Amino acid sequence: MSLTTCYDVFECFVTAANAGFCIKQESDKDKEFHFQNWVGNRLDELSLNYDEVGRNTYPDYRLVDVPEGYEVKGLQSPGRIANYDSNSQVPSGSHRGRKIFYIFGLYPKSMLPYPKDANGHRKYPLLDLVVCHGDFLNADHNYIHKNKNIKGFGTYGDIMIRDRKMYVPPTPFAITEGTGGFRTLIIPESMEREDDRFQVVGRLTRVEAEKIITAYTFNLQTNSLIAEEIDNPNAGKEHRFIACRLKGDPCNPVSIRTKPIDIDAEEEFEDD
Repeated sequence: MSLTTCYDVFECFVTAANAGFCIKQESDKDKEFHFQNWVGNRLDELSLNYDEVGRNTYPDYRLVDVPEGYEVKGLQSPGRIANYDSNSQVPSGSHRGRKIFYIFGLYPKSMLPYPKDANGHRKYPLLDLVVCHGDFLNADHNYIHKNKNIKGFGTYGDIMIRDRKMYVPPTPFAITEGTGGFRTLIIPESMEREDDRFQVVGRLTRVEAEKIITAYTFNLQTNSLIAEEIDNPNAGKEHRFIACRLKGDPCNPVSIRTKPIDIDAEEEFEDD
């Protein structure tokens, strides 16, 4: 069994939320990093060393003493919580030798009920929380993200087209039933261990698809995007996970949704 920080990190998150440690918005222009800062404060409490945090680093927190990293995804509730935009990396449970965990935190969409303090900061609670191993979102460790470009477009042949990919993965709230309204840790079954602090509330299986996309083409005249697929050599392979909560928290079960949510849907996906 390999060393992991996820059990301690998750416990610290839940304990802090229960103790009323709120997310602090530094200013009205702070739209992205308030929850990330809250996560960083918890890692500091655990004395976990991590590399310097930057706007374009992946994952957001790269631990130094343990080969693990944490990517932070803040979601507004009610709002778009069935999927999220990933501009630089397709999700994965491994990146450059580190196990990767994703932190999905839901916080109130409207800040108005939470007045500013004397320093002009709004503080508001963490509503729901899922910490999941990246393999729960995508188990492929071999794909390498790269942005490419071609030159010669336009009337004079001097315009460059940049292929900058954006991935839109589903969140655990869309993949599972029973995570909305609770705080849940989802990890591979191989990482299960005896821990008196935790209870298992679900055993989850994700099954690899019959086909995988290996390429796509875009027609500049028709604006059509066409995917190229091949048979998945691992079609039907099962990836098994466990869903855990701290003892004392509700033991409501977590399961895979029998009817997946369409991540292209326009309507807002409400919490469970």
